[in-house]
Amino acid sequence: MPQTHIRFDWAIKKLLRNKANYVVLAGFLSELLGKQIKIQSILESESNRQAEDDKLNRVDILAENDQGELILVEVQNSTEQDYFHRMLYGTAKLITEFLEKGEPYSKVKKVYSVNIVYFSLGQGDDYIYQGKLDFHGLHLKDKLKPSINQKKLFNIKKVSEIFPEYYVIKVNNFNDVAKDTLDEWIYFLKKSQIKEEFTAQGLAEAKANLLVDSLSEEERANYLRYMENRRYEVSIIEGSRSEGRLEGIEEGIKQGLEEGIKQGKQQGLEQGKQQEKVNIARTFKHKGIDIETIAEATGLTRTEIEEL
Repeated sequence: MPQTHIRFDWAIKKLLRNKANYVVLAGFLSELLGKQIKIQSILESESNRQAEDDKLNRVDILAENDQGELILVEVQNSTEQDYFHRMLYGTAKLITEFLEKGEPYSKVKKVYSVNIVYFSLGQGDDYIYQGKLDFHGLHLKDKLKPSINQKKLFNIKKVSEIFPEYYVIKVNNFNDVAKDTLDEWIYFLKKSQIKEEFTAQGLAEAKANLLVDSLSEEERANYLRYMENRRYEVSIIEGSRSEGRLEGIEEGIKQGLEEGIKQGKQQGLEQGKQQEKVNIARTFKHKGIDIETIAEATGLTRTEIEEL
């Protein structure tokens, strides 16, 4: 059985900021983005400064590659309804934060937002989603492209290369079957295990450097405490959800009973009125009153009266 390694969120907080471990993060990003990534530096911004009292449900790391592009990797453990909005805010903040005052807009940095989530975000059954911006014609259905001069000036082929690019990895949707090297990374993110046959970039270094047993006594104690706090937090959240579901069921039953009684009374009144019409029609019919008159007086149809 493969050895258990350090969870990726803990590695982000404590280990991957070390230059010696850049290769691990670069390997993951290379597999995900489909191009070779070389981490130039780990940056600090207002959004990703780490502190001892950081919330357990979120950790992030901001890297700059050798092309000057910014890559924000965020791990989110607990449900957050406005998470999509926060993804947008995070990229917008980075764009403005890293554009010096007075610089032209052409100096805006390309931003990649990589979001590793351990909760059910939105509706979708896949486990990796990519989001990028393109402009499509409303009438001719063509795609807006950069001009020849823009391609040369900004070294781009598509307009989407300028705008932020988003990746959402819904770890819990992964079926544990690694079909390619990117899947090997998703397997690691979900299981904290690296199989012998895995060959994805960065995993060999992760296997060597991210073992729990390789931590110092103090680091191991901190890691185990972190994991215990994570389990406690998950337990609290799940308990709250269960309690909420039970309260919802009880409230639903109560409302259902009240609604049922109300509907029952209404149905009883309607049935009583209908029976009264039938009784009147039957009496009129026995007295020899014509069907048209009975129908006009009671509101019953000719067929209903004939069947009495």
